[in-house]
Parts: sequence; structure tokens; C-alpha cells
Amino acid sequence: MNPFSRFPEIRAQDILLRKITEHDLDALCSIYQNPNLYRYIPGEAKKSRKTVNHLIDHFERDFQKGKELFLGICLPEAPEKLLGVVEMFHYDPKVEMVTIGYRLDEQHWGKGYAARATRALCLYLFDEMGIRRIQASVMPENPASMRVLEKCGFVREGYIRQGSYCRGKGIVDLVSFSLLPGELT
Repeated sequence: MNPFSRFPEIRAQDILLRKITEHDLDALCSIYQNPNLYRYIPGEAKKSRKTVNHLIDHFERDFQKGKELFLGICLPEAPEKLLGVVEMFHYDPKVEMVTIGYRLDEQHWGKGYAARATRALCLYLFDEMGIRRIQASVMPENPASMRVLEKCGFVREGYIRQGSYCRGKGIVDLVSFSLLPGELT
């Protein structure tokens, strides 16, 4: 099944992944305007609320075009409070493969939310969408993100030297990870 056939809400026992709305603007600003976050991911911190607000429209548009899925990370007991964002992109229907990523508001780093959200998204992609391979790439300077993937059962595949261009950083190295059905922990 195409992962862009319907917009999901993913409920796990300890995490909720839901559609991002205009009500999440303050939380999104806290994430996307934080330069500390962009030390470890492509791009640069957004300069204005208006720019972050436009992201919400882009999230919807990109899903409708079958390009990307962005979901807000929340706790089931506080679904209105956005802790971070999990994303799925680079869907390859021939291989039934996707790439995932995640970012949390800095105040929620190190609390296990990224691993819980990653597990929930991967379970949904394998069980509901029939995805056969999930991959992720991490900048080597981000060992915390590598630990998140390893906690979920991802296998480190290799080191990609000067393998990607990131706006604001130039050409960077990446560490590649993958997960196949049955490997999720």
C-alpha cells in the first residue's frame, strides 16, 4: 500500500503521532528556530514565525504530492502538546523503502521520546503499509541520534564520506542505518 494513500494518526501505548496544525505553531517555532538542533541536521534555523508557519502548509502539500509525511510527536495524555516531529520521505515503491527522520524540541532531548516515536512510525510502516526497508542517515557528530536508531534495532550499514550536501554546512559525511521487518526492537 502506498504510504501516501491516507493521512495517518499513529497511536502507540506511550506515544501519539498526529497531524501538525496551526495550533502547533509555538511548539514548531521552538523546534525549527533552535540553532542547536541544526548542528545535527541539514538546513539552518528558521528566522521568523512566518517562515515556520509556512512549513505547516508545506507539510500538507508535500503529503498530498506523495513526497513527505510529517507527524507531530505527542504523549497520549497530552495530545495538544507537540514534543517534536517525525518524518518519512524518499518513498521508493519498487523497493518498498522509505527514509525517516525526527527532531525534538531541545527541552525533550534525552527522554526517550525519539526512540518511542521512531518505533511507532516503523511499526506502522511495516505492519500497515507493507514497507520492506526503512533507512536513516545521521551526521557523525550526532551520537545521540545514532543511539536512538540502534535502540530501535536499526543496523549501521556504513560511513558515507562526503556523501551529502546540506544547506548551511556544505558537503558532509553521513552514517547510514537500515531496518528490515522483524528487526524492530
